[in-house]
Amino acid sequence: MPEPFSLSIVVPVWMEAAGVVKTLEALQPLRAAGHELIVVDAGSTDGTARLASPLADQLVQSAKGRAVQMNAGASVSRGDVLLFLHADTCLPLGALNCLGDFVQSRKVWGRFDVCLSGQGTLFRMIAWFMNQRSRLTGICTGDQALFVRRDTFEALRGFENLPIMEDIELSRRLRQVSRPYCITETVITDSRLWEQRGVWRTIFLMWRLRWRYWRGESPQTLVYSYRSDVRNAESESR
Repeated sequence: MPEPFSLSIVVPVWMEAAGVVKTLEALQPLRAAGHELIVVDAGSTDGTARLASPLADQLVQSAKGRAVQMNAGASVSRGDVLLFLHADTCLPLGALNCLGDFVQSRKVWGRFDVCLSGQGTLFRMIAWFMNQRSRLTGICTGDQALFVRRDTFEALRGFENLPIMEDIELSRRLRQVSRPYCITETVITDSRLWEQRGVWRTIFLMWRLRWRYWRGESPQTLVYSYRSDVRNAESESR
């Protein structure tokens, strides 16, 4: 018989009024099953907090930054398993059953395969490469809905307070405890930002930033490059 477990889903948000209701409504069946949904807002001024509050068990305010926000959500959570979900990502319908299988395993953390919402072969290829890279390296990105046993997360003291690459940094530490539990059911991540900024441009940017990170550049330096590229892409799209 499957071992019962409690799940806490932590969703960091900032200026997500356009899509936060859709994301949180999709998680209501998990709340109805007794699991916990925590939204961590970083001072949004577009009504995100007001829209999210009725759809969450807890609404937490914190400083801006995914690492800070996810740690803040984890600190008030009660679940045996913590799942960190981006505001533009949707879990598959069978997520709870998959996580139940994870709890039965000896692994301490894991992630889902990812699928991009955009239509076309290119988006399917990008997702395939993301999933295969993750399997080979044992590294998870935030788009893949990282989950971890509470005791392990607390023992490792959570996410390091980094402005970028916090998911990869935590994955590297978790990988020393166990390889990730890889769920082939896919989370769906919105490809809107890829499309707005340019698909190939986004691919090259992310690979370049990861390469520089692996070579030892600090996330504080990398975040300037990321923000500069995003500003340039958005300016060109106007």
